[in-house]
Amino acid sequence: MLGKLLVRYLSPAWPLIVAVVVFQFAQSIASLWLPALNADIIDEGVVTGDIPYIWSTGGVMLAVSLVQIVCAIIAVYFGSRLAMGMGRDVRSDLFHRVVAFSQREVGQFGPPSLITRNTNDVQQVQMLVQVSATLMISAPILAIGGVIMAVRQDAGLSWLMAVAIPVLLIAVGLIVSRMVPAFTQMQKRIDRVNQIMREQLTGIRVVRAFVREREEHARFDRASDDVMDTALRAGNLMAMMFPVVMLVLNVSSVAVIWFGAFQVQDAGVEIGTLFAFLTYLMQILMGVMMATFMFVMIPRAAVCADRIGEVLGADPSVAPPAHAVDPPPPVGRIEFDHVDFAYPGAEDAVLHDLTFTVEPGTTTAVIGSTGAGKSTMIGLVPRLFDVTGGAVRIDGVDVRDYDPDVLWGRIGLVQQKAFLFSGTIASNLRYGDADASDDDLWQALEIAQGAEFVRAMPEGLAAPIAQGGTNVSGGQRQRLAIARALVKRPPVYIFDDSFSALDLSTDAALRRALDRRLPGATRLIVAQRVSTIQHADQIVVLDHGRIVGIGVHDDLVASCETYREIVESQLAAEEAA
Repeated sequence: MLGKLLVRYLSPAWPLIVAVVVFQFAQSIASLWLPALNADIIDEGVVTGDIPYIWSTGGVMLAVSLVQIVCAIIAVYFGSRLAMGMGRDVRSDLFHRVVAFSQREVGQFGPPSLITRNTNDVQQVQMLVQVSATLMISAPILAIGGVIMAVRQDAGLSWLMAVAIPVLLIAVGLIVSRMVPAFTQMQKRIDRVNQIMREQLTGIRVVRAFVREREEHARFDRASDDVMDTALRAGNLMAMMFPVVMLVLNVSSVAVIWFGAFQVQDAGVEIGTLFAFLTYLMQILMGVMMATFMFVMIPRAAVCADRIGEVLGADPSVAPPAHAVDPPPPVGRIEFDHVDFAYPGAEDAVLHDLTFTVEPGTTTAVIGSTGAGKSTMIGLVPRLFDVTGGAVRIDGVDVRDYDPDVLWGRIGLVQQKAFLFSGTIASNLRYGDADASDDDLWQALEIAQGAEFVRAMPEGLAAPIAQGGTNVSGGQRQRLAIARALVKRPPVYIFDDSFSALDLSTDAALRRALDRRLPGATRLIVAQRVSTIQHADQIVVLDHGRIVGIGVHDDLVASCETYREIVESQLAAEEAA
C-alpha cells in the first residue's frame, strides 16, 4: 500500500521529483570527486613539494565543495516542498473521505482512530518522503559510485568492501524484520490512548460526578505504559542499528589502514591513494548507513500507509446516486413505504415494514419506548443510513435518488444531542444560512425561545461559544440548535427528541411559536413526553421497530395499548410529583 500511496500522490509533483534527483545527483558526484582531488594533492603536490599544484587543485576542491553545498541546499528545499505538499493532499483526501462517511463507517473505524490516521499516520509517511528526498537518492549514488572510485584507486583492497557491505546488510535486515511488528502494534496503541483521552475530555463531568478520577488516571496510565513499552522495544532495536553500523564502519577503517600500510611499505600504493580509498569506503558505508536510516522509517511508514489506505479505500455506504433526478418543487411530503432497516451483521432488523405518510404543512410525532427504533427511523430521511428494504420518499422522490446537497437543503435536522461549533452564537446560527442577517438570527431565536438569554449576554450574537457548546446549559444548547435549523428555513423540519432539555412551559411556548410562525412547514418530531406531541396532527407509535398505532392523541389513548401505557405512566409520574 505504501508504494501505491506514494505513486498516487507524488506523480503529479514530478517536476519537483526531477529537480530533487538532479540536484542530489550533482551533490553526490561532487562528494565522490573530492577524495580523488585530495589524493592528487597528497601524491602530486605534498609528496613532491609542488606548491602551485596544491593551490590550483585546492581551488578546484573549494569550487566543487561550493557546488556540493548549493546543490544540497536546493535539493533539501525541493524535497521539503514535495513532502509537505504530499502531506497536505493526503490529509485533504482523508478529511473529505471521512466527511462523506455515514455513521456506519465512522462507527466502524472509530473517531479516535480516524483522528490518528489523519495526523500521526500521515506525518510518518510525510517524514519518509522528506528523508527519501534528502538521503535515499544520494545513498545509492554514494554507495555505487564509491565502489567504482575505490576500485579505480586500489583494486587490491576491494575485497574489504566485499566483506563489509554484506555483513552490514545482513545485520540491518535482521533488525528491521523485528521492527515491523512493533510499529504495527504502536499505531494501534496510539489509537487507544487517543480514544481514552477523548472519552475523558468529553465525559469529564461524569468522571467527577462519580468520583472516578483515580480509576480514569489508572486506565490512561495503562494505555500510556503500553505505548511506552512498544516504543521502547522499537527504540531499542533502532538504537541497536547504529552501533552495528558504526562497528562495521570502524572495523573496516582499521582493516584498510592495516592492510594498506603493508602495500605502502612495499611501494605498491601511494599514501594519497590509500587515504582516497579509505574515504571512498567511508562514503560507501555512509551510503549504506543512510539507507539503513531509511529502513528504520519504512516499516512504520508502511503500517501507517496501510491504515491510510483502509480509510481511502472504504466506500461510504450512503453514496450519491450515479444520476440524480431533477428535484421537484419543494412541498414537504414524506412517505415511508414498507421500510425495513437492519445494521450490518445484525441478526434481527431494527425497523420492520414501516408505512405512513407525513402530509405537507402538518406535524407528525413519533413516540415509543427506549430502543423502539425512533432515532434510527428519523435518520433514514436525511440518509444518515440507507434503508435495507422499502423506500423513503420526499415530495414523491426516493431520497436515494436525490443529489445529497439538494436533499439536505430541504431538511432542517435538530438531533437528540445538540452540538455547537467553537465560534460565536452568530457563526453557529449562520451554519443554517451563511447570508442570514442579524434580524433573521433574532427571529429564529425568538421562535426557539432563545432570544431572552442571548440578549442577557453582554456580547449578544457575538457571545463566544466553546467547542461543543460546553459553556452554555443543555437547554440553551438545544434552543440554539433549533434556531440554527430555523435560520435555514427548509420545507421539512426533523426534531429528534430536541425538546428534552426544555422545561414544560418553554416547550409549550416553542411549539406554539412553531405553529404560528411556520404554518406551511412539515414537522417530524421524536419525543418522549406526551405533552410535547399530544396536539400533533398525527402520532406514530413504535414498539420494537414496528408501528403499533397511528392516529391523534384521543384515538390512540382509546385504541392503542402501548400508547395508553406511556400516557398513564407519565400521568402517574406527574401525580406522584
